[in-house]
Amino acid sequence: MIPTHAAAGRAEPDPTDTAKAWLRLGVAVLLSTIGGVGMWSVVVALPALQADFGVTRADAALPYTLAMLGFAGGGVVMGRLADRFGIAVPLALGTLALGLGYLAVGQASTLWQVAIAHGLLIGIGCSATFGPLIADLSHWFVRRRGIAVAIAASGNYLAGTFWPPVVQHFIAASGWRATHTGIGLFLLVSMLPLVYLLRRRMQAHHTEAAVQSAARRQAELPFSAVTLQVLLCIAGIACCVAMSMPQVHLVAYCGDLGYGAARGAEMLSLMLGFGIVSRIASGFIADRIGGVRTLLLGSVLQGTALFLYLFFDGLTSLYVISALFGLFQGGIVPSYAIIVREYFSPREAGTRIGLVLMATLVGMALGGWLSGAIFDLTGSYQAAFLNGLGWNLLNVTIAAWLLLRSRGRRAPALA
Repeated sequence: MIPTHAAAGRAEPDPTDTAKAWLRLGVAVLLSTIGGVGMWSVVVALPALQADFGVTRADAALPYTLAMLGFAGGGVVMGRLADRFGIAVPLALGTLALGLGYLAVGQASTLWQVAIAHGLLIGIGCSATFGPLIADLSHWFVRRRGIAVAIAASGNYLAGTFWPPVVQHFIAASGWRATHTGIGLFLLVSMLPLVYLLRRRMQAHHTEAAVQSAARRQAELPFSAVTLQVLLCIAGIACCVAMSMPQVHLVAYCGDLGYGAARGAEMLSLMLGFGIVSRIASGFIADRIGGVRTLLLGSVLQGTALFLYLFFDGLTSLYVISALFGLFQGGIVPSYAIIVREYFSPREAGTRIGLVLMATLVGMALGGWLSGAIFDLTGSYQAAFLNGLGWNLLNVTIAAWLLLRSRGRRAPALA
């Protein structure tokens, strides 16, 4: 018997956790994997951009920084569009922005043109394939929401596994301008048909039970909803400043050590491949222990892996540590989306998840630039790794405090 829920005074089939929901998840992951190139191509192109324009490492990281800022702001706007019109509208707009952005980079003659195209087109366009998609999928699952959200978020890391070696190959063979032009054309041809498959919108699934459940959890907290949102955003910035150090600068770091950009691209791909494993595993964990505990666990493990970069820089060691880093930190970002769905109304999911993910992307943007600036100042990445550890400690502190305060509030209530 198919579960039902009341909507507009009549019983309707509940479409959550069905075969169609899982099929929708598969299409969403494919879209996220293709569109996720916007987060990773600039990382691989960083050494080529620095050499071609003759700029510093921090300046060469500017397109990445603007892309992440565009991604951050775009996630909130696209989330609001998804809340109001359904996911197909922001996805179609994002696909067009992505394609045009890559075509513009292919014609750019200055670093500023490259950076602006990444910020205003690529970053904003790419944002539609991450946070809004995760929020949309969270409505289609109840019993398996944790694992569904984690799988949806894995598209971002599948993109990081697939795209870096592909982009590196074509940059080496044809140059970065031709490579970006080719990516733009591919995105337009491949993504628009997939967007059409997601045109159906979840109707009236924001049940009273879901709203009341979120209200009960929120009432258990010793602070307001605004305070919780702000704390999650601060934690998101902190964790991703730490996360960005290896992700943004690993290719350049390997080049500095004499291993070459190709080895760095392989390590980045390996890191994000293990990140997929981590994200899926974190979904199972979150379904059992909740979002806050999952966030704390991932944050502690991320700091552990980041610490190892300080002491080992051999080729084999870097491969191993990069794999561990991916395995440890992959579940952090999906945990924020799960926490939002646990403590806030589902009617606000797209906007609130967009705000938290915006904060994580601001952290990635800040960390990417800051690590480059520290390198330019010190001539080494050691201080940049230490900087990442400091930010990671802030994230761990907030997650631990949230867990302790929420538990402290529940104990008297249960008594």
